[in-house]
Amino acid sequence: MGGGLSVNAEEATVELADQATSAILIERDTGEVLYEKNSKEELPPASMTKVMTMLLIMEAIDSGKITWDEKVRTSERAASMGGSQIFLEPGEEMTVEEMMKGIAIASGNDASVAMAEHLAGSEEQFVHLMNEKAKELGLENTNFVNSNGLPGENHYSSASDLAKMAQALLKYEEITKYTSLYEDYLREDSEDKFWLVNTNKLVKFYPGVDGLKTGFTREAKYCLTATANKKGMRIIAVVMGAPTPKDRNRQITEMLDYAYSQYELQRRYERGDLLGEAKVSKGNTVTVPVQAAENISLLLKKGESLDGVTERLDLTQPVAAPVKKGDPIGKLYIEKNGDVLTETVVVAQEEVGEASLWTLIKRTTSILVGKNAF
Repeated sequence: MGGGLSVNAEEATVELADQATSAILIERDTGEVLYEKNSKEELPPASMTKVMTMLLIMEAIDSGKITWDEKVRTSERAASMGGSQIFLEPGEEMTVEEMMKGIAIASGNDASVAMAEHLAGSEEQFVHLMNEKAKELGLENTNFVNSNGLPGENHYSSASDLAKMAQALLKYEEITKYTSLYEDYLREDSEDKFWLVNTNKLVKFYPGVDGLKTGFTREAKYCLTATANKKGMRIIAVVMGAPTPKDRNRQITEMLDYAYSQYELQRRYERGDLLGEAKVSKGNTVTVPVQAAENISLLLKKGESLDGVTERLDLTQPVAAPVKKGDPIGKLYIEKNGDVLTETVVVAQEEVGEASLWTLIKRTTSILVGKNAF
């Protein structure tokens, strides 16, 4: 993940999250930390665990492993979950989209387990995938034992790790279609019509907030991983261990106010934008288009100058065929007066297969003929 212009959380003199055990404030595109308090402390994440559950669901949707309209059957075990739920019955079927609404809006523990079992065969195997993803994201203070955040021994995360999970989830911007809903219905055409009301009240009361996940247990107290998108800049704020829902929401609001009053974002490229071409060795095409794997932006203190900012695309080429779509091919560096501000992985935009022997012979022949031409 790239970094922004020199913004140092240590230098922040502002006092935020006064009634939280831990907290962090980051800008999504760059991952730049704008404020933090005990952000590495290992604490029970409660239902903010579902940020990881939603991330694995979105990855499965994105890769085509599952679709929004496929049916998910509820097991006895999923239906038996306590706490916040959408009251699934054993054997009841809902679409992936309905289950996601149940998780994102109502924080359904039953829907989380039903999706975990649907994706991985068992919740235990899904938890293994959650912990593997945590390692892949470089989360050093996280361990999951379930998919929904119900209290469990050795189930913990940190404000910093939850912000990184949220950052990964928000690559899939479609998720906010669900997390931003203040209310919706399930089983709408039946006698068991069920009203969903978002546990995150800020989606209604703070302009720009469109997610992500609340949490509460007696042990964890009141927690929230929130995100807002205003002025072209997406901010993620995490609070853990607030004494009341009112304190939780006030602290998140103050953190978001601080971010938007002090910083601005310059978006350079959107995820998927074409950045150039890389040469391919022994492929059925001689080049492959290269694209941004994520949004590439610069975070600026308001009024900060962009003088001396340059870009450098550093490609590993020729890349050997076969090339898969999404294979990393190099990095885009944004620099200011020789200092690296951001470095972002760039990837292959499409697949390139291996060239046939006949294609290689023809290619070699045309090069030789070209060299001997007068």
